Amino acid sequence: MMRTRPLKVALLGCGVVGSEVARIMTTHADDLAARIGAPVELAGVAVRRPDRVREGIAPDLVTTDATALVKRGDLDVVVEVIGGIEPARTLITTAFEHGASVVSANKALLAQDGAALHAAAEEHGKDLYYEAAVAGAIPLIRPLRESLAGDKINRVMGIVNGTTNFILDKMDSSGAGYQEALDEATALGYAEADPTADVEGFDAAAKAAILAAIAFHTRVRLDDVYREGMTEVTAADFASAKEMGCTIKLLAICERAEDGASVTARVHPAMIPLSHPLASVRGAYNAVFVESDAAGQLMFYGPGAGGSPTASAVLGDLVAVCRNRLSSATGPGESAYAALPVSPMGDVVTRYHISLDVADKPGVLAQVATVFAEHGVSIDTVRQSGKDGEASLVVVTHRASDAALTGTVEALRKLDTVRGVASIMRVEGE
Repeated sequence: MMRTRPLKVALLGCGVVGSEVARIMTTHADDLAARIGAPVELAGVAVRRPDRVREGIAPDLVTTDATALVKRGDLDVVVEVIGGIEPARTLITTAFEHGASVVSANKALLAQDGAALHAAAEEHGKDLYYEAAVAGAIPLIRPLRESLAGDKINRVMGIVNGTTNFILDKMDSSGAGYQEALDEATALGYAEADPTADVEGFDAAAKAAILAAIAFHTRVRLDDVYREGMTEVTAADFASAKEMGCTIKLLAICERAEDGASVTARVHPAMIPLSHPLASVRGAYNAVFVESDAAGQLMFYGPGAGGSPTASAVLGDLVAVCRNRLSSATGPGESAYAALPVSPMGDVVTRYHISLDVADKPGVLAQVATVFAEHGVSIDTVRQSGKDGEASLVVVTHRASDAALTGTVEALRKLDTVRGVASIMRVEGE
């Protein structure tokens, strides 16, 4: 039997995502009510610019006083889509204090202060849901913390930023340089006027922190995530990748150590074999590959950003939270019981592709190989080409630690026969 009294929802932010959330709440009101068991009512919308026309939203619902809105005391759910750290953090905790559960899309805040927000939600007996914070419309958070709750997750690796994937895909498919591909992404609306958060990996790092925390039942903050951007990736790198049967993606990788005693979280460009499922993810799409003990290998794929896809994730959380309100229950909160240490990047073991500019003369390869051997880094393959006294030497290693590879490269730079290190890239997915 459906309850006639509506559940009241406040919306913080009414930009691309917020306006789409409001539109779906209005146009799909009957369906949402049937699925929840009660109607939902948009009770207020907090914005910065109240004079802007917002189609489908009654002017009397619009306010610039977000604090007063979340303090009303009669709200069931607050949907936060304003982003950033403040005032979002204070507004969310205030909402809990005044009786509302929260649905958020705020990856930066959750990556930085997720533990404190979960604690505040638990203190007040409220829900904190955030499916939209990672990978847009792709159902990922809920499968990790609910569907796979009985399994042991060992690795989460994925493409979680559509802007960077569009740029790298364009470089791969057309041979374009980084700047040319970025300009096209900007013209098509895939890249912001200031793309730093995307291309330098900050956006992906925040998502990696959230994924690692859920997957490994361990508190992982943004500062724990190693981050390396993709602005130095060149057409020459893609040419080398193709020679190896690979392509290049900006990956977020969260993994449990082989002995199970620690975890790592990192974001960086990497070569992956064309046979790997992530290699075929094109354009601005996202995909996340999950490896667990019992379920094996799973892949989640779809649009990772945009108003409608992100709003879909927000509305899914809204339905779940509203159902919990009706049954006087709460969904899963933070699970950090494992409390595993987060290892530094130096401990990470993977393969490497190193391109060196060297003198084209006898004995160079032997010198380079000796340096690798002295630092305990085993060489898998070597490819050399050159003329007129200059040469290019490409070395692909077996698995080695980042610390060992760093020491190797430092020693290589000291060789008189090594003119420079053209590029270093990790090789993943094998």
